[in-house]
Amino acid sequence: MNTSKSSLLRHNGLNYLLPFILITACFALWGFANDITNPMVKAFSKIFRMSVAEGAMVQLAFYGGYFAMAFPAAIFIRKFSYKKGIMLGLLLYAVGAFLFFPAKESGSFYPFLAAYFILTCGLSFLETSANPYILTMGPEESSTRRLNLAQSFNPIGSLMGMYVAMNFIQSRLNPMSTSERATLSDTEFVALKQADLSILIAPYLVIGIVVMFMFLIIWIARMPTNGDKNKQINFFPTLKRIFSIPNYRQGVIAQFFYVGAQIMCWTFIIQYGTRVFMAQGMEEQAAEVLSQKYNIAAMVIFCVSRFICTYLLKYLNPGKLLRILSIAAAVFTLGVIFLQNIWGLYFLVAVSACMSLMFPTIYGIALKGMGDDAKFGAAGLIMAILGGSILPPMQATIIDMQTIGSSFPAVNASFILPFICFVVVAWYGAQTYKRSIAKYA
Repeated sequence: MNTSKSSLLRHNGLNYLLPFILITACFALWGFANDITNPMVKAFSKIFRMSVAEGAMVQLAFYGGYFAMAFPAAIFIRKFSYKKGIMLGLLLYAVGAFLFFPAKESGSFYPFLAAYFILTCGLSFLETSANPYILTMGPEESSTRRLNLAQSFNPIGSLMGMYVAMNFIQSRLNPMSTSERATLSDTEFVALKQADLSILIAPYLVIGIVVMFMFLIIWIARMPTNGDKNKQINFFPTLKRIFSIPNYRQGVIAQFFYVGAQIMCWTFIIQYGTRVFMAQGMEEQAAEVLSQKYNIAAMVIFCVSRFICTYLLKYLNPGKLLRILSIAAAVFTLGVIFLQNIWGLYFLVAVSACMSLMFPTIYGIALKGMGDDAKFGAAGLIMAILGGSILPPMQATIIDMQTIGSSFPAVNASFILPFICFVVVAWYGAQTYKRSIAKYA
């Protein structure tokens, strides 16, 4: 192992390479779940003949699970251990995935929302455990860079989720358009719906099996126990203590808006691209599949950019780099809003290059120096993922308007919400950079 890697994953004579690899694999697993789900807003809208706003309830259930379970997860981890928190997260993830089968048998939309909610209760346990656990696997001065490295494998899982969504779900669904489905009789509609749902649930059942296999590996593996010594809960005093820290308090706000921006940009790239390509004369399903290819391109850029940004953090202050990339993302988003052709889609893809740094860097800055309090601090930052539940339905409501005024596309106008989010993240980067400069002045 070279010196750079050794400084990241070796501390006080302990080598954390194997535990780091196992926990990093979990980052890929929840990346898969996140990004196989984003295109499902469009898929469920079509299958159940719903509006975009109704389909966006998938995101409400998905990210609502993160919000609901974050502090219970923190209490569980504090009482037991990071390892047990990760194991319980994997178990809930698998149960939620397997519940897609009875949901399909019911033929109703709402059991799918329940399955998503349980699945993401598991993801909440995973993220509340894994992120601060990674921070403990080496010296504190390199903790933000170590978390960025681990988070670099999250988009690899996301890419797999997107690939599966495009090739094993979207391309195999019946090509009948939303308007054509509206003309079907009840009997025809039920038969078509069940056929499409059988296609949709198959990848979830497979990932449930994979997650259970990962559960068994973590169960038998020897994992470090640093960070697990303090078993006292002291819930309210701990909350008062961590929210008195400006970097943390503002970090929760920034994370809320960042996650909202990320989910909006990746969920509604399908609607944005579909409008662009249908305006060129393409059929709806072909336009959706091509749009998903642009979504995958965005994720590839996101993945590559995260490795680049992890390297840059060796030389640049995290808050400074966060501010620079947030401003760039806001500028690109203006292009998404005002360009009504393929260039707007190019700008939307480019936003992902800027987003790659944001989640782990906000996380690392907010939790730095917290010690045992990081478990509850992590829960607050995971609860902030609620931004991915609240903001996308707001954007979907704007998209359902079709046009703003006489002719301006509502899907373009809806990206004013991600623009606002990136301004908030830029503000957080500026604030933390200013405080870090003052600390060493």
